[in-house]
Amino acid sequence: MSKFYPDLNISIVLYNNSIDELNCLLNSLAKVHCEVIIIDNSPTNTLEKVAGSFLFVQYVHSLKNIGYGSAHNIAIQKSIEQGKKYHAVLNPDIIVSENAITELIDFMNDNNNIGLCMPNIVYPDLSRQYLCKLLPRPSDLIFRRFIPTKTLKKNHVERFELRSENYETDFYAPSLSGCFMFIRTDILQKVGGFDERFFMYCEDLDLCRRINQHSDLRYVPTVPVIHHYNKGSYKISKLFFYHIRSAIQYFNKWGWVFDKERKIINRDTLRQLQ
Repeated sequence: MSKFYPDLNISIVLYNNSIDELNCLLNSLAKVHCEVIIIDNSPTNTLEKVAGSFLFVQYVHSLKNIGYGSAHNIAIQKSIEQGKKYHAVLNPDIIVSENAITELIDFMNDNNNIGLCMPNIVYPDLSRQYLCKLLPRPSDLIFRRFIPTKTLKKNHVERFELRSENYETDFYAPSLSGCFMFIRTDILQKVGGFDERFFMYCEDLDLCRRINQHSDLRYVPTVPVIHHYNKGSYKISKLFFYHIRSAIQYFNKWGWVFDKERKIINRDTLRQLQ
């Protein structure tokens, strides 16, 4: 029997997404029984009809592309005003089960020190996505993107993506993916939501850092949540530009070479693997 989740809102930001993709996501959320707030940054509101066919969806057309974090902040503010305990940020290329939501709520209810958690994210073939990471140095992003030497790149990426961790149990990671973030609303209110200076990319990394200054972060081994993971910035030059610009903004904000907080957090994170 499906449960009702009165303490949870979910927000989804759209930009020219396909009807099929949105239908798949909303159908997967149909049994969750909470309010889903869609902020559509698309030039036209062609997806409003799809969203409107689901009674639990509140659709907002932003009239222009205001950016990923700015759009989610509209929904986050609604959760704050409504006094919701939890707010979940989802990408539109996600398929989620009710069981995963139940497990996240139970985990957060049992662990008041956790401000943000991420579920078990997999590809459509159910293979694991390694989305728990260290805080990046500029060299980490360069290695992942541009170093052609496979062995050197493999060793570097495995360390950065914490692949030695046991994904069958919950563990701390300083950077969790924005494809699915389950967050306490009072923590979001405390940190001010997403930093709207990040138009697209790195806003989740920045949010993790600011939340980490007030509470703990955790990966939670829930039932699998499917993420299609399109890697748009690897395919589309405009998205690649946004990614580079956001990375520069991130390092300008937190530090390029000299970032004492990053050094301490990454050191302590790697020690937990030993």
